[in-house]
Amino acid sequence: MVRTRNAEKSAKDEPSQEQTTEQPIEDTPKSPVAASENKDNSPPEDKKDDAASKARERMDRFKALKARAKSATERNLKETAAESQRLTTDPALMNTLNRKHAFASHNLLKADTEASGEDFERKRAWDWTVEESEKWDRRMEKKQRHRDNVAFQDYTQDAQKVYKRQLRELPPNLEAYEKEKLAAIERAAANGDLEIVETEDGEMIAVDKNGSFYSTADSTGFTESKPDRAAVDRLVNDIQKAEDVRLKKRKERRGGDDDGDVTYINEKNRQFNQKLARFYNKVGGTCQFL
Repeated sequence: MVRTRNAEKSAKDEPSQEQTTEQPIEDTPKSPVAASENKDNSPPEDKKDDAASKARERMDRFKALKARAKSATERNLKETAAESQRLTTDPALMNTLNRKHAFASHNLLKADTEASGEDFERKRAWDWTVEESEKWDRRMEKKQRHRDNVAFQDYTQDAQKVYKRQLRELPPNLEAYEKEKLAAIERAAANGDLEIVETEDGEMIAVDKNGSFYSTADSTGFTESKPDRAAVDRLVNDIQKAEDVRLKKRKERRGGDDDGDVTYINEKNRQFNQKLARFYNKVGGTCQFL
């Protein structure tokens, strides 16, 4: 019995000894020196792979740059050729060719339509809306009126045509007009001539109290207006242009001879003076007989 108890006691003590001997193995932190040693001891194939990948990236970037440079060169060559062709092409000649092409297409379409037995004007009107057609008719009527009024009738009608032409050549400066108008309203409101009233809708209305804001036949406020430099230059250019036109017409009436003084009273007298000049100017100076 003593042996069996000792055997059981020894059997019970064996697992405790095993438990005490089996302890968990913990990872001890590696020192930086050991890590660097491991890194230096890494296989050379990883270094080769990194170098190859970097070389491939550089090659891809180089190919992309070459492709972009090639496309830019081709685009520049095309634009240079187009610019050179545009400079060497006469725009007047191109307009003439385009106009002739339009006339030829119109005549060809008209001939084909008449050959098929259809109405050409009716078929062409299908491409226009009612508003466009009415606008075109008004334009044709206006052009016809202008043709009818080309002949000289009287000086009043001629002056009216000149005035209308000058108005067409004088575009209004609406921005400057609005600024001057706003400044005039502010000055009048500050002086008490205008009263700013706000309506129920929130709209601001200027009311003229004593009737001095708007110009009348007795107003002299226009004398204080000073035009800017650009307006003065435009007026000078218009006067110079009118003078050039007047001189050109006078030269045309005189047959292109506008040099020298006027030494004749009519056409026969001018011819007589020219005949005398041909014979006597070389020896006796200028001979004029009026």
